[in-house]
Amino acid sequence: MKLLVTGGAGFIGSAVVRRAVAAGHAVVNLDALTYAACLDNVAEVAESPRYAFEHADIRDRAALDRIFAAHRPDAVMHLAAESHVDRSIDGPGTFVETNVTGTYTLLEAARAHWTREGRPEGFRFHHVSTDEVYGSLPPDPSVKFTEATAYDPRSPYSASKAASDHLVRAWHHTYGLPVVLTNCSNNYGPYHFPEKLIPVVILNALAGRAIPVYGQGENVRDWLYVEDHAEALLTVVAQGTPGRTYNIGGGNEARNIDLVRMICRLLDARRPAGALHERLIDFVADRPGHDLRYAIDATRITEELGWRPSVTLEEGLARTVDWYLANEDWWRELADREGVGRRLGAGA
Repeated sequence: MKLLVTGGAGFIGSAVVRRAVAAGHAVVNLDALTYAACLDNVAEVAESPRYAFEHADIRDRAALDRIFAAHRPDAVMHLAAESHVDRSIDGPGTFVETNVTGTYTLLEAARAHWTREGRPEGFRFHHVSTDEVYGSLPPDPSVKFTEATAYDPRSPYSASKAASDHLVRAWHHTYGLPVVLTNCSNNYGPYHFPEKLIPVVILNALAGRAIPVYGQGENVRDWLYVEDHAEALLTVVAQGTPGRTYNIGGGNEARNIDLVRMICRLLDARRPAGALHERLIDFVADRPGHDLRYAIDATRITEELGWRPSVTLEEGLARTVDWYLANEDWWRELADREGVGRRLGAGA
């Protein structure tokens, strides 16, 4: 299968690219190379004859038409997105432009390509989204997001992703474009951009800086190891039913404060600092509209497609900490990019 992966130089997209090439797929990596992208993320496959890179913006229809015509992909895996909630609070317009307008433009380019190719039944437009479109859950652990949960986005980021989800479904129902959608829980693992929670904890702890925790750290997330997610996405694009949505979760719920303490203990064992790293925890003002809890019911993808997560939170965090300790050159270069290392999304 030849896959056109948008956002393939980002965190999740690069995991998909690496795994897809390793699995024998041909991959065209389309990326605008914005602040969160890094071609080092795909360096291990860059010389493969099955890999090609296209520097383009998903809002640029002419560039998309050229890329579709040149590569004639069998499927699109759409991961290109602005994805940091805090940045969406400070600058929502960028999220609307990329996540909504960009998805619309990509849908139209994909539909034109599909039509030119004779509307092949095997073509897929796989839209990769987030569980944040569903809003916030109560503390009750028996309540989880399912594919039937009503949308209730609370941030500019999640609202822009909800809008893009609706566009994708509309293109399926109106034009017959064979689409599949996935909504995932919080990802973590190697190559995670340094402004996100887990890298911030690791890197601040290593530097002896305060580790910021919003509110009292009571917010709960379901953590999904990025390599597990990449495997799930490739399973869905190959086996998913057109028009169907699949929720992807790690089955690893944890309060933010408990997650931070787990990372601190891992660093205590690997890089002892003379005092416990937990001493650096600093409770800061919560961000506006911070959702209390996310949790995924992944029954559908497990029962229909046979996928299930393979990495526990404890194992995944250990792998992640070890990766950051072994890849200082990678994260030091990214740490100098705009906005990294300072408080974002504090609100007006």
